[in-house]
Amino acid sequence: MTKIKVCGIRKADNALMVARAGVDMIGLNFYPKTPRYIEPAAARKLVSRLRGDLGAACPIIVGVFVNASATEIRAIAAEVGLDYAQLNGDESAEFLGALPGLAFKAIRPADERAASAEVAALACAFLDDKDAPSLLLDAFNPKLYGGTGETTSVSIAQAVSETAPRLMLAGGLKPENVAQRLQTIKPWGVDVASGVEAGTPGIKDEAKVRAFIDAVRSADA
Repeated sequence: MTKIKVCGIRKADNALMVARAGVDMIGLNFYPKTPRYIEPAAARKLVSRLRGDLGAACPIIVGVFVNASATEIRAIAAEVGLDYAQLNGDESAEFLGALPGLAFKAIRPADERAASAEVAALACAFLDDKDAPSLLLDAFNPKLYGGTGETTSVSIAQAVSETAPRLMLAGGLKPENVAQRLQTIKPWGVDVASGVEAGTPGIKDEAKVRAFIDAVRSADA
């Protein structure tokens, strides 16, 4: 089945609702310039609550970073109890090599040629863990590091999926369009943030979360 990640959660009760709805991954954003930022201390309490209440049923916890140092990423991962780190900045394959078994890259290529070049450069740093994406593809924006709500180009996504074994698709996904995007692109997983919010960034709407999951599972059937 398609993996589902809900990203940019900021409150423990909201995270529990999302987890109980049936997602596979929860993303916590440690980039201070985003409205979905969560401080590491608050994230530690959130993750402790999730694992305490859900045990083995707790989703995989992913931390999102933008141009942080490897030292900072490792420290936050240890403090919070992250399973993986998603790197949304300008990090290179060599940088990922300093975080073995922990980090995967998010890319936002402008066109198919750039997409193929980025995937080729990052292939040596893909995680071996089959429960983690090889990389995440988001919509191109020259000024922002993801979270734009813009839709990813189908042609770029198809170019990436040809060579990335476990592609997680992000960018403008919501309950109304995710099934069609799955049928067209066939990614390993999908990532949603603003598409399941009713207003306040970082606070997920239960009806939208469940509608999103239902749409994904209907496309899987």
